[in-house]
Amino acid sequence: MTMDRTLKTHGGLTGTRCVLTRAERIAMLVEEEKFDPETDSPFGLPKVKVKQSRAGSKAKKVAKEDEEGAEGEAPAEETAAE
Repeated sequence: MTMDRTLKTHGGLTGTRCVLTRAERIAMLVEEEKFDPETDSPFGLPKVKVKQSRAGSKAKKVAKEDEEGAEGEAPAEETAAE
């Protein structure tokens, strides 16, 4: 039996999962040095936050201020050289 086309998911539509498997949680905890596979039990693991990317987020205002400050300093350096 085939699946209805409205129920199929396409590769580009899958987002980040909010629930990780036990193996993924252990891997993240090992990276953070909060889990030792030799001594700690794999049961009762602490919660692990899923890092979600922010696609298309706007640049911070601090970057704009740095650019404006660099533009303002350039003429001052040129006058000092003359």
